[in-house]
Amino acid sequence: MRWVLAIFIAAATVVLVAIAWMQSGGMTQHAMFQAHTPEQAVQALMSQIQAHNYQQAYASLDHSSDTDLASFIRDVAGSDGSLRTYSSLQTADVSALHADQDQAVVRVRMTWSSAVGSLDDVRDLHVRRDGSVWRVVWPKPAFTTVPPQVVSVNYLNWDIIGRNTSQAWGAQDVESPKVRITSMNAISRPGRVVIVGEIENEDTVPAYLNVNATLLKADGSPIEEEGSFDMISHVLLPKQVSPYRIDFPGVRMDAVKSVRMDARALLVPASADPVIAVSDQTLSKDALNRNVLKGSLMNESGRPVNIAQVLAAYYDNTGKVIWVSDGYVDQALMPQVPVPFAVDIPDDVAQRIKTYRVIVNHYSRSSS
Repeated sequence: MRWVLAIFIAAATVVLVAIAWMQSGGMTQHAMFQAHTPEQAVQALMSQIQAHNYQQAYASLDHSSDTDLASFIRDVAGSDGSLRTYSSLQTADVSALHADQDQAVVRVRMTWSSAVGSLDDVRDLHVRRDGSVWRVVWPKPAFTTVPPQVVSVNYLNWDIIGRNTSQAWGAQDVESPKVRITSMNAISRPGRVVIVGEIENEDTVPAYLNVNATLLKADGSPIEEEGSFDMISHVLLPKQVSPYRIDFPGVRMDAVKSVRMDARALLVPASADPVIAVSDQTLSKDALNRNVLKGSLMNESGRPVNIAQVLAAYYDNTGKVIWVSDGYVDQALMPQVPVPFAVDIPDDVAQRIKTYRVIVNHYSRSSS
């Protein structure tokens, strides 16, 4: 009877060790080091990144990879409080572009989930045969740095004197800034109605604003009311113009007789710093053959910007706003370092674009 108990305890120990091994990523690690195809090597690497096992992921790379562990982690997990540091890898779609006996190129589309929606990162990775297994060659990340320097600033700043010191947000005891919706265009899109346009701060003080729209039936009754949420620059300095977009999912255009617009503004303290320059803008195709507006952002101040959002308004040959798109940059904007951006454009809209305009919302740890 004693030997039966010993066998039972030994079998239970083996089962528990196997479960712990699998839960700790042992299966994935085994697959990573036993990848028999280029696609398996990339998929196993993505699984380790998804599980935040960066050291194991780095250990699986091909020895010809020209990067160190710290740079690899910074490349995939972000740094400096960027949006990537608050994101998680949700999915990774892998497809082979080219392969021969010993070398392959595999495209991976990484979709990251974040508080502001999903973010795509498409990369073409080289994969090399190492004996009987395949390993990913991770390229050395190109992190641009600038030498220490003094950046002089000469920007406008608006402060508010309230009736009491507790008024840190929105001075309600003074007249609201004068803002005006300068254009509005109702568009029928697949499965929804979209309102796009622009709003201007016509006052001499900064304004925090929201734009709401109500779709009305023929008898004047409301169908639905929505706000622009983050598809707008909420803080406008004097004479600044922002595009806006309001989506009504599930509403058909033939049910809409008219639209009622509502813009609400509050007086707030604001600063013109940091200044973010937009350059090298061009309409083109991305690696997935989607129409995009590409460009580069340059933080011209001396303070880091943790998260940047690009807002783009597109106009037809009559000057009418025909679409507004946005995109978040998953890298932090460090001072004086250019960072690329790209925002999607629907195919049918891209064919009608005559001109466009880009503005940038920015969020920093110390201020927004």
